[in-house]
Amino acid sequence: MKSKLLPGVIAALFAASPALAFEPFVVKDIRVEGIQRTEAGTVFSYLPVKVGERFSEDKASQAIKSLFATGFFKDVRIEVENDVIIVLVDERPAISQIDFVGIKEFEKDALKKGLKEVGLAESRIFDRALLERAEQELKRQYLSKGLYGVQITTTVTPLERNRVGVNFNVVEGEAAKIRQISIIGNKVFKEKELVDLFSLTTPGWMTWYSKSDQYSKQKLSADIEALRSFYLNRGYLDFSIDSTQVSITPDKKDIYITLSITEGEKYTVSDVKLAGNMVLPEADLQKLVKLKPGDTFVRDDVNATTKAISDRLGNEGYAFANVNAAPEVDKVKREVAFTFFVDPGRRVYVRKINFAGNAKTRDEVLRREVRQMEGAWYDGAALNRSKVRLDRLGYFEEVTIETPAVAGVTDQVDANFTVKERATGNLMLGAGFSSAEKVILSASIAQQNLFGTGNAMSLQMNTGKINRTIALSFTNPYWTVDGISMGWDIYQRNVDPTSLSVATYKSSSIGAGLRFGYPIAEDDRINFGLAVDQTTIKVYDTSPAPYVNFVNTFGDTARSLVATVGWGRDKRDSFLYPTSGVYQRASVEVATPALDMRYVRGSYQHQYWIPFGGGYALMLNGDLGYAHGYDGKELPFYKNFYAGGIGSVRGYQQSTLGPHYTDSSGYVRALGGNRRAIANAEYYFPMPGQGKEKSMRLSFFADTGYVWGADDKVQASDLRYSAGLAFTWSSPVGPLKFSLGQALKKKDGDKTQKFQFQLGTVF
Repeated sequence: MKSKLLPGVIAALFAASPALAFEPFVVKDIRVEGIQRTEAGTVFSYLPVKVGERFSEDKASQAIKSLFATGFFKDVRIEVENDVIIVLVDERPAISQIDFVGIKEFEKDALKKGLKEVGLAESRIFDRALLERAEQELKRQYLSKGLYGVQITTTVTPLERNRVGVNFNVVEGEAAKIRQISIIGNKVFKEKELVDLFSLTTPGWMTWYSKSDQYSKQKLSADIEALRSFYLNRGYLDFSIDSTQVSITPDKKDIYITLSITEGEKYTVSDVKLAGNMVLPEADLQKLVKLKPGDTFVRDDVNATTKAISDRLGNEGYAFANVNAAPEVDKVKREVAFTFFVDPGRRVYVRKINFAGNAKTRDEVLRREVRQMEGAWYDGAALNRSKVRLDRLGYFEEVTIETPAVAGVTDQVDANFTVKERATGNLMLGAGFSSAEKVILSASIAQQNLFGTGNAMSLQMNTGKINRTIALSFTNPYWTVDGISMGWDIYQRNVDPTSLSVATYKSSSIGAGLRFGYPIAEDDRINFGLAVDQTTIKVYDTSPAPYVNFVNTFGDTARSLVATVGWGRDKRDSFLYPTSGVYQRASVEVATPALDMRYVRGSYQHQYWIPFGGGYALMLNGDLGYAHGYDGKELPFYKNFYAGGIGSVRGYQQSTLGPHYTDSSGYVRALGGNRRAIANAEYYFPMPGQGKEKSMRLSFFADTGYVWGADDKVQASDLRYSAGLAFTWSSPVGPLKFSLGQALKKKDGDKTQKFQFQLGTVF
């Protein structure tokens, strides 16, 4: 007997038809035919019957439905022959490859990843419904980029072994440009002032890069919110956006945006009150209120008040404090009163402090920077301080904190720190260009986080024409549990600056030193050090007279026992990408009377960062230096200060500013000096188009500075100035710094250098 059941989808719907009915039987065997890639065991697993069990019409219907539901097959049939079930399947083809033609706007790998999320990927079963979804998703991606004229043609090519190739042929077309942004209904503020708030713009000289002239629904939503904030921060409580119209021309090349707004009336604050559960003295909370009666209503002040009160409660252990501002609006008087309702919630402890993401850095290195204690009251300020300290280490690109509640209890939370490690070892290269020196190179190798211990080690090896150096340094920032640091330095250094624009001489130094640091406050450290140095000097007929006189007076070998003391304060918000805070450093170096040399050399640096939000910041920096001999000894000329180049006054060649002389060949060379003054102002802003990524920053800078000799009078008229554009990038291959500077006050003897850079390779 041979009986055939219904094929395909019809069988799935009408398998119980009496015309095709068969008597139930005990299955002797099950065979699967037609499979090429699918394992027979996979088919067996979906069948509702096994050998030795009874097979009926209902089970036949279930089997066909189950096999269709897998998506592996485009046709399924079941035949019965002598109590043997024969499952005949026609497999759907598999996707062998996915290709893109004409793609310029996106990376192909990124597109494949996106299509995989909708179910279309190589090696998966081909489904035309998924293909249509993928095509729509691809078109949506192009529309989000403003490419409204995109045309996508999809081709499916059969291949051997029941496979197919999917090809997306894309004609991207030109991106539609925003030709006009109009705002109607404004009376108080000019339309241009309001449109300037938008990140979306009409085409300009930089929009080819930023693409801000291409419409984006998300960007427009953000711009609308910026417009709303603008009015609400100026008292217009009733401000509303009545309609938003985005129209595109028939050729899909031009976009016009029109917003209709109602400004409303300007409101002032009539009263401010606090209510709720005052677990802290009300007078203390009142000091945190930014709103004052009689002031113009400012929404940011309301938000700042709720945040300040919440943070203050968080510092006392109320991790889940909730503060809500309830307005009472008087439309007749155009006044608004606010009541801040305070709900501190339950006071909680921190049960555990956990770390994640530190695959290389040891837990103890992170834990010693954390200022929140396990088992203590939750302290929001201590947790924020801990995040800042971890950021300042320079080991991590990102540090985040979460404080989830502990399951099963109401008064405990965990503090979970998640870090994203960065490469902390780097091979640094420095380079400069000029007509005289051509290319000048230097190099050093360093590891800030040695074997994940937090210790730092650096090896400077320079075999260049100017500096031949071998220097090994080591620092343990936590030599003791109290945070006392210990470090040592060993070096051998040969200097031959005859090819530079500085005075001609040669020196060979060998030395070693030991140093300690001690924390005197959360942000302050003092440092002590003692080092011994022996320097052998060689001068030439072309050397300047002061250098020759020094060697004739004190000999060609100078030995020094140098004691150093310093103080540092670091309140910056980040080591890698600071935007706010203060950095100060002062140090004094004294050559003690124990050996040949007698001199004092001091320096002071003050750096101030002013944030402007969104990654924008202004950095102001001042650097002063002074050195002098004592006890009848002169300051060794190799201890002079220099200025010029990256790190001081850009736009001028490295170390060329200050006193100089002309050698016998007519070449002007710098002498250095015992007094130096440097000042820098630099405005940092994110690289256009990089989104939330902050590793790249552009900046406009203005530098000034000079070096004076011992016999020179310090005068402001001596200062040199420069300005220009700089680019910094903490790239995957190391830190990069470029500057394009223009010397603004060049005098005789000055040497300029417009383009300067530093680059590094991470290992």
